[in-house]
Amino acid sequence: MPTRARLDEFIAAVVSGDHDGAIERYYTEDASMQENAAPPRVGRDVLVAHERAALARAKSVTSICVASVVEGDRVAINWVFEFVYHSGKTGRFDEVALQEWRGDRIFRERFFYEPAKPKADS
Repeated sequence: MPTRARLDEFIAAVVSGDHDGAIERYYTEDASMQENAAPPRVGRDVLVAHERAALARAKSVTSICVASVVEGDRVAINWVFEFVYHSGKTGRFDEVALQEWRGDRIFRERFFYEPAKPKADS
């Protein structure tokens, strides 16, 4: 079960922009991530590669933790991610992540969000 301090470390890593590093350090080797109703991706190496590919599509990503709750081995985080793509278009995702931790690492995570279409900058 994660301590509040361990969760805060994870959140700080994501907020700092170290998304792929956070996966490497805070997820189990056999971890899975699932986006909405899509099939889960399984394996930390797969998760890191997917994150790096997503980050490569963006010029910048701003990550904000709106709220987080620890309840035993379960964690809920409300994230807001703001993307600026290389084209100049932007995207914003308001997401809830539900996590199951095994000890001090994330074992299973599912994201719930309404995909937003990129919009041209004003």
